[in-house]
Amino acid sequence: MDQQELIPHLFRSEYRKIVAVLCRRFGFEQIETAEDIASETFLTATQSWAYNGLPPNPTAWLYNVAKNKAKNHLQRNTVFEHKVAPEVKNNSNELYEFEIDLSPKNINDSQLQMMFAICHPSISPEAQIGLSLRILCSFGIQEIAEAFLTNKETINKRLFRAKEKLREEKTTIEFPGASELDKRLENVLTTIYLLFNEGYYSVSQDQVLRKELCFEAMRLCNMLIDNENTDKPQANALLALMYFHASRFDARVNRNGEIVLYDDQDINLWNSDMISKGGYFLHRSACGNTLSKYHLEASIAYWSTQKTDTKEKWENILQLYNQYLQIEYSPIAALNRTYALAKANGKQEAIVEAEKLNLTDNQFYFALLGELYTDIDNKKAKKKFQEALLLAKNQADKQTIQKKIDKI
Repeated sequence: MDQQELIPHLFRSEYRKIVAVLCRRFGFEQIETAEDIASETFLTATQSWAYNGLPPNPTAWLYNVAKNKAKNHLQRNTVFEHKVAPEVKNNSNELYEFEIDLSPKNINDSQLQMMFAICHPSISPEAQIGLSLRILCSFGIQEIAEAFLTNKETINKRLFRAKEKLREEKTTIEFPGASELDKRLENVLTTIYLLFNEGYYSVSQDQVLRKELCFEAMRLCNMLIDNENTDKPQANALLALMYFHASRFDARVNRNGEIVLYDDQDINLWNSDMISKGGYFLHRSACGNTLSKYHLEASIAYWSTQKTDTKEKWENILQLYNQYLQIEYSPIAALNRTYALAKANGKQEAIVEAEKLNLTDNQFYFALLGELYTDIDNKKAKKKFQEALLLAKNQADKQTIQKKIDKI
């Protein structure tokens, strides 16, 4: 990585660490202050490094500047003067000795605690994802807007309302108590899961797969696994699921940016290392008596990475979908089940089950029906693909569907 590539990579990586540590030091009510100090640090770096070149240890340089800016903030901040100064008089060394603990353990603990603070049940899932992208993944407002197919003003308002709500709730940046941990962990896992899905099923105008969102979700989940308090079976299952899906990234999109359907993927492009990692975390998730939706989805994803197209494979996937729908019914899961049903028992049975779903506002519903009717009733298949085309949200999907129509 050359210097031009290193700087933006370093900024994003270290920005989120500094913000998390400062928020832990100042408290959630001063989150904007933490963001301002981090932003000022990187602005200073941009100006200084442009003239003086990259310092020998860029990370240490950033940490030192952030520490000094934080100390300056404490000195001039009116809240400090009125609320903290009387206490400081009795301990004059406290301000002078102010340090940012940027040890690996404190950085990880700060980010994990911030994750639990952000994933508070009082704010919406969209706001939780937005705050996670902004604070924990250091995404810009424009990047978040693109991920949600909206504008910067909408995202700014959403994040502002979420922060205000967290202040009203007096949310603290710390691990919940043992009795509350598992409950709050479910919110954290849901946020990570939705963040991954934002990337995996992107509705961006120019991308059908946003790897950077997926890899950020995987990074956050890895942090949970690395901490003994949050290294739970369901967290391991979610990480396994994401590794299995990520293993097919290179095969899922072609050179023109078009989605490549499962049956058409080049299995030689599947990443065997990621499949192995998925298997490792799926095995770790099997301890205890927990059976979450992530366990079942990860097991389905595992079978999807098995290259042999056998009846046994699809019967296993079908049974896993049956279990999944009993735990948590969703129309999309039911739709995916009909694809497995077609593979296991034939198209005719799958058509009957698919049409019962009646998901008339979903492009994938009509696209699947188009696939199922192909070579059975091509006229009807073409009509279903045309309905899917009208609902498609990005150009890549439209091109894929149009190719199906042209082939018929």
